[in-house]
Amino acid sequence: MTALNHHPRNMGAQVRSVGHYQPARVVTNEEISQRIDTNDEWIRTRVGVQTRHLAREDETIDEMGALAGQDALRKAGLTAQDIDLVIVATSTPETPVPNVAASVAGRLGISVGAFDVNTACSGFSYGLANAHHAIIAGTAQRVLLVGAERFSSWLDWNDRSTAVIFGDAAGAAVVEASDTEGIGPVRWGSDGTKAGLIRIPDRHSSFMQEGQSVFRWATSEIAPIALQACEAAGVKPDELAAVVPHQANLRIIDAIARKLGADNAVIARDIVGSGNTSTASIPMALSKMLERKEIPSGSPVLLIGFGAGLTYAGQVIRCP
Repeated sequence: MTALNHHPRNMGAQVRSVGHYQPARVVTNEEISQRIDTNDEWIRTRVGVQTRHLAREDETIDEMGALAGQDALRKAGLTAQDIDLVIVATSTPETPVPNVAASVAGRLGISVGAFDVNTACSGFSYGLANAHHAIIAGTAQRVLLVGAERFSSWLDWNDRSTAVIFGDAAGAAVVEASDTEGIGPVRWGSDGTKAGLIRIPDRHSSFMQEGQSVFRWATSEIAPIALQACEAAGVKPDELAAVVPHQANLRIIDAIARKLGADNAVIARDIVGSGNTSTASIPMALSKMLERKEIPSGSPVLLIGFGAGLTYAGQVIRCP
């Protein structure tokens, strides 16, 4: 039998750059409290959010994703022609067809493979694993990975348990082949028996979640996964320069950081000014940390996503 040709494999992959985009409109807790029965103190105490950005009526997922992608490309000193695969993580597309990745690629003038990943708030970490695997297999040399969400169009703005939490945004990363490994093994999984805890039941419904149950799950189950990701990468928690968890809730973030024991790490708390932006939260928080020069280049950073499904994924990367 004649053997099939195969792609040459790459030694490793690395995150070269990270970018982000947020809509211009900033909504404060005071503005939210004028619409529903809540107040600034309750929101800050329960969730940790002070402000969030909301998209314009005509501002779409693919538009925000493309702007974040442009930011990541600019920071990497690359153009659209340097990309040979586009992955978009999102759980709030306006329509299921066409996929968002193809639309983002089209806006950027990229004509390459493009597909979506939907594992909700863990989507960026799942997407990063897929980008990593594609590069290691030789399928791609340089991947544009985007996390984009427009949760404002899927919320019941009369439900104070959900309306106060979310914001709209996009984050992006350029992932490329490297002579040395800059992305640790992913540790991921799911518990579909709890899938009903976070849901949009049908196309006519709004986002719903069982907040207390999700809080208990996240604060008890995610830190051990984060520790497994560190162990898989051969990095001790006290060696981490930063921890960037999904920005779900400030109390969850602090609980994970405390249990992880990453005493020397900067902890991302972008939720305070941005709200929960789901798949965009990890790359956007990391992008802002890098812009503030809070993390030395080449240092180990833990990324850990978790959310609906229930799904989770984490990996350690070398800081761009």
